[in-house]
Amino acid sequence: MSRRNISNKHKILPDILYNSELVSKFINLLMWDGKKSIAEKILYKSLDLIELKCNDNKIKLLELAINNVKPIVEIKKRRVGGTTYQIPIEVKPIRANTLAIRWIIYSARKKSNKNMIFNLTNELLDSINNKGLSVKKRDEVHKIANANKAFAHYRW
Repeated sequence: MSRRNISNKHKILPDILYNSELVSKFINLLMWDGKKSIAEKILYKSLDLIELKCNDNKIKLLELAINNVKPIVEIKKRRVGGTTYQIPIEVKPIRANTLAIRWIIYSARKKSNKNMIFNLTNELLDSINNKGLSVKKRDEVHKIANANKAFAHYRW
């Protein structure tokens, strides 16, 4: 019998401006060194710029960008008999959202431009159009998972 405690999921409060948990999650992952107000400014200004360029609702565009980057499967490493296998595993929806947001933020930070607002805006626009580094990352993960389908029976 396991003595391990089951952790309770922390409920994320929706943000003040849009009353959306997705925006709040995005802000929390974008935050650096606990500076939440700066992360809010960056995200809100980039959403305003996206709305100007696309002439659509900000939240719908953010959801579309995240849905285009969400992975369906991911790779977990399992050690079986002295050999490490990369096993494809289906991703739960909450983890898929988190991975998509994390990849978008990482690829925005990786761009050479100094201004994070424009970097994030460009990355969100690229992911809306199924382009950019974050969509490329998702495609790479899917390709690796497809190549390692033969090891799916090691999943437990």
